[in-house]
Amino acid sequence: MSTTASGREPTYQIVLNHVEKQLMSGDLRPGDRLPPERELAARLGASRQAVREAMRVLQAQGVIRSQVGTGDGSGTIVVPAPARALGRVLALHLAVDSFPVDDVTEARVMLERFSAGLAARRRKAADLLRMEAELDTMDADLGPEQFSDADVAFHVAIAGAAGNRLVNELTVAIRESVRRLLPGAVSDQGGWESLRDQLRAEHRQIHAALAASDDAAAADLMEAHVRRFHSHF
Repeated sequence: MSTTASGREPTYQIVLNHVEKQLMSGDLRPGDRLPPERELAARLGASRQAVREAMRVLQAQGVIRSQVGTGDGSGTIVVPAPARALGRVLALHLAVDSFPVDDVTEARVMLERFSAGLAARRRKAADLLRMEAELDTMDADLGPEQFSDADVAFHVAIAGAAGNRLVNELTVAIRESVRRLLPGAVSDQGGWESLRDQLRAEHRQIHAALAASDDAAAADLMEAHVRRFHSHF
């Protein structure tokens, strides 16, 4: 990886900072084409290798894509980053940063309480059916890993029913980051059947509040559910 003469900052970071600044200011928008590699390198006093490294980072983040073609059909294009790209990046940071459990709990309470209340007002019949399908899955004699998959899907369905894309992606990222906690807690503490029954009952109560469009009850039940879940860790 190339660096500046001082060795303090990778050269590709100069290119990355330049592109990020243009994106933040609105000078670059979805559909715009970045300058050719040679031109960008000359403009910033960077090597073409540094430009390529910066482009790889942006492509991995889902912000740009390389388009092969002739004439105006080729080049590097700014694309609307899919929401899942944000979720993936956040989930990875949560996985490697080892945030205190209390911090994660409070973040989940804030997001999922909001989502549950909003979902109670906005949910459609199809949303309730999607949630109920996951509840039915959890009623089977599942082990911790399989139950956790359906549990995540249930919470994700609630966040989706709320209809706020940003809150949805933040909720999904945090929920995915704690997916591994349930099997670990069961392994350490035992008593899987009783914990599973408790989670099933709480999920059904939340679903009933959503079906009744009772936003206050849905929010309160969700907060209590999240706090009880995290009390096991």
